[in-house]
Formats: sequence, structure tokens, C-alpha cells
Amino acid sequence: MKQNQQDNIDPKTRMEKDREDRKLPPALKKILALDVVLTKRFVSFMLNFVPFRSLRTHCKVLEYSCHGIAWLAGWLAFSWMIDKPDWYQMQVNLFIGLLTDIVMVAVVKAATRRRRPAVNDDPFCIGPDKFSFPSGHVSRGVYIVTFLTWLDPVSIVLWPPLLAWCVSLCLSRLLLYRHHILDVIGGICFGLFNAFLISLIWFDQESCIWIISHMTDEKISGAEYGV
Repeated sequence: MKQNQQDNIDPKTRMEKDREDRKLPPALKKILALDVVLTKRFVSFMLNFVPFRSLRTHCKVLEYSCHGIAWLAGWLAFSWMIDKPDWYQMQVNLFIGLLTDIVMVAVVKAATRRRRPAVNDDPFCIGPDKFSFPSGHVSRGVYIVTFLTWLDPVSIVLWPPLLAWCVSLCLSRLLLYRHHILDVIGGICFGLFNAFLISLIWFDQESCIWIISHMTDEKISGAEYGV
């Protein structure tokens, strides 16, 4: 009987009950409540401007453009098809960073368990998790842009479109009500931290050749193989 009563609870009521059960410190509750209010006000204000209303129509495309599965599968395919030794370090190190990003974000989301904005009831929302902090899309986007502009810089001509994509991605998470402002800020911090982490564990050219040779099951010149 008790189980049936719990099943009949409205989802929003259950969400509020879950928050109460977590027994957050009063100061943190105030900060999170303020974050919710500021997020709604910020989005309402931004939608008064035509460029941001136009951006909102492209938010789903931006969401797809930084999806974790798409990047993992796409980067693996790219590394498999493009056999260019000069790119091995970029291919391997960026891929490792994509993995560490997913692990870090998943662990923090499981620990914080902050719910996404209540207005986000879209049944077709991409993403298996219901938790909001930090934003995985933002973390991944900031890491990728930082990698391609700092760790292994591409041509400076590509920097403006990369930065524009990253900023638009951050805004899109708010305009779609996928995240609150603190979630996006947290995502930015985690993306920068992940880039710093990869800079510390950076794989050199020989190690990257060894890794790719085992991924492709081919002998690549320049690598040392055990007998």
C-alpha cells in the first residue's frame, strides 16, 4: 500500500521531497534557490533580444554537436581513418581527455544529484541522466576548445569559430533550460581542470604511436614493440 502511494506522487512533488530528504545546509539551499531564480530571469531577459531568440532555434543542433557519444565515436572514427603521424599526439591525448571528462562529470553528478530545471520535461531530451551539476556538454566543449587552442593549438584562423561555438553552447544550455547558471559555471571549471589534467599526463609521440598501433593492430614505424 505504501509503495502504491509513493507511485502516485506527482513528479514535481517527489522532486521537492527528494531535495528535502538530502538535508542540504541552509546556506547551500539559499544559493541553489537564488541560482534557480537568476537563471529564469537571465533566460527571460536574453530572449528579449532577437539574436538570442534566433540562437534558441539552433540550440538542439548545438546540443547534438557536443554530445558525448557522438564525440567518442566520431573521434575514434577520425583517428582510425586519418593515418597521419603528426596528428597521433592530438588524436590520442584529446581522446583520453574525452574519457576523463565523462568519468569526472559522472562522478560529480552522482555525488551532487542536483535535478535539472523543472521546466525541462521534454521526453525527447538527449541524455540518460537526470542530474544537472555540472553541465557535461559545457565541460566537454570547454575542454575541446582549450585543447585545440592551448595544449595542441590548431591554426589561429580556427580560434574564432571554436570560441564562438563554445560560447553559443554555454548559452544554449541555459536557453533550453537544461541547466542552471551554476551548472554551466561548474562545467566551465571542470573543462579547464580536465585540460590542465591532460597537460600533466600528456602522452609523447612514441607512446601515442604505440597506442595507435595496438588499436589498429598494425606495426607503425617509430614505435618500440615487446617480443
